[in-house]
Amino acid sequence: MDNNEYDELFENYRDYLKFLTIKLDSFFENQKEYIFCKMGCAKCCKNAEFPFSLIEIQYALYGFSKLPDETKKIIEENLTRVLEEKKKFKGEKFLYTCPYLVNNVCSIYEYRGVICRTFGLINKVTEGNPKVPFCCFEGQNYSNVLDEKTGQLSSKKVKELGLKEEPTGFNVSYEYLTGQTYEEVFEFSFGEKKPMIEWLED
Repeated sequence: MDNNEYDELFENYRDYLKFLTIKLDSFFENQKEYIFCKMGCAKCCKNAEFPFSLIEIQYALYGFSKLPDETKKIIEENLTRVLEEKKKFKGEKFLYTCPYLVNNVCSIYEYRGVICRTFGLINKVTEGNPKVPFCCFEGQNYSNVLDEKTGQLSSKKVKELGLKEEPTGFNVSYEYLTGQTYEEVFEFSFGEKKPMIEWLED
């Protein structure tokens, strides 16, 4: 594909990403007293499945095509290592480090998937308790109000720290944000969804 064909393929998806960015930026701003994301942390890029839809992986690969050759080589080496780990894996749910992670930084940040963009917030699901990001238990987001004894967020700590906003969950589930409603509004299709590594091993 040439650049014009790529622009046409991703035009509506990019409109969706602009909308999503504004939405997520407002959520992160609302919760800024609890957010400790910083470049080089990369906890969210490790030990996960990374669900990606067809258009997301196409966009990521488009971003990959724009990288310098030396960065591409590192990613290809990362991918080879992960695929070898996957071959040896005997369990049900294979978790791995994203091959696009280079020196603890996302090499395709502008082109990253939806799951990558939402990580770090509390996911307010329709059923069950809100789900805090796992980095909360590793000294990152929301850890300043975590009661380590109970494993729950503490309203008492919120008051003690004099924080303005209570920890709040938002519907940032991957299923919701890549659902039919957004496909209809922005007139594109996410397509098939599966773990990123399964796209890359094809």
